Amino acid sequence: MFALVILSNLIIAVSIVVVWVFRFDNIVKEFQEYNLPPLVRNMVGAAKMVLSTLLVAGLWFPVLIPVPALMMAFLMGCAQAAHAKVKNPLSKRIPSLVLLLLSLFSAAAVWFM
Repeated sequence: MFALVILSNLIIAVSIVVVWVFRFDNIVKEFQEYNLPPLVRNMVGAAKMVLSTLLVAGLWFPVLIPVPALMMAFLMGCAQAAHAKVKNPLSKRIPSLVLLLLSLFSAAAVWFM
């Protein structure tokens, strides 16, 4: 079971890095579409990078996983709400929905181990 948690955490962390580092121009456009200021965008990005780092550190220290996983799930839930607010198609909602579910899985799996 812990192998699935490791895989989930790595998928979450790599996805966050790819989107927030290598595809940052898309993030800028999306936050403008959501009518959110750059400060909010930067705070969300910093929080996601820190939480991703903690999820990876959880590979060695599993006690770290539940809280950052739940916080990441919260941010992904907020992303779902933002997508719904601007009526984005399902294809734009799927990535954050998958990360939301993976985050909830990681938190629950470690919590009940």
